[in-house]
Amino acid sequence: MTITSEEDLERLRVIGRICAIARDTMANALEPGMTTRELDDIGRKVLEDHGARSAPEITYNFPGATCISVNEEVAHGIPGDRVIAAGDLVNIDVSAEKGGIFADTGASYIVPPGTPKIEKLCRDGKKAMWAGIRAVRAGGRLGDIGDAIGKFAGRNGYTLIRNLASHGIGHGLHDEPDQIPTWPDRSERRKIADGLVFTVEPFLSLGGKMAEEKSSDDPWTLVSVPAALCVQYEHTLVATRRGAVVVTLAA
Repeated sequence: MTITSEEDLERLRVIGRICAIARDTMANALEPGMTTRELDDIGRKVLEDHGARSAPEITYNFPGATCISVNEEVAHGIPGDRVIAAGDLVNIDVSAEKGGIFADTGASYIVPPGTPKIEKLCRDGKKAMWAGIRAVRAGGRLGDIGDAIGKFAGRNGYTLIRNLASHGIGHGLHDEPDQIPTWPDRSERRKIADGLVFTVEPFLSLGGKMAEEKSSDDPWTLVSVPAALCVQYEHTLVATRRGAVVVTLAA
């Protein structure tokens, strides 16, 4: 999607804020003893209360309103009977649609008490995302995003999952441009158009390099290869000549 009017931008801001509210409401409700399905129900209610629909449900028939990934799971975790425990690393990924416009956001959280190493991973995951967002500028290269994230990751001793990319969004959950790398990729030479809407969502890891299906019984949930903890932080944004305008902030 490319923003061409104030009306388009306002519609995107509306669904972006709804996704952010759902994400933050779920994060605030996180506690030991609850199941991932109970956490998902909280997110579903927020979406329904705001007149929005779960994007993975309506797009892919995903078995949940949101994706909730715990510990060894990198992404696309199915909400279910898994009980969240103290010390768990939980990723909450919320994408939704309202009025034909989609937005997507996500973040990783430690259920207290967390270890200093994992707390630092979470802080640095946010920094990696913002390094990528700061590299966004209309007229620049999409490859600038992965270069900035890769520089941060390398300087701080992290790896990046290299088969889970950012993506265009707006008229659909996955819109053009497709597969925007959040790692250095010399072949990425596409330019960023003014008004282009897309996500920035690096997967920062303590050693993981790729993501693969968790099991043959679960075609959705992805785990790290090699096995390693991973965090994901994600915003939907609009590229402008002055930089990125983030639309998935709660306030």
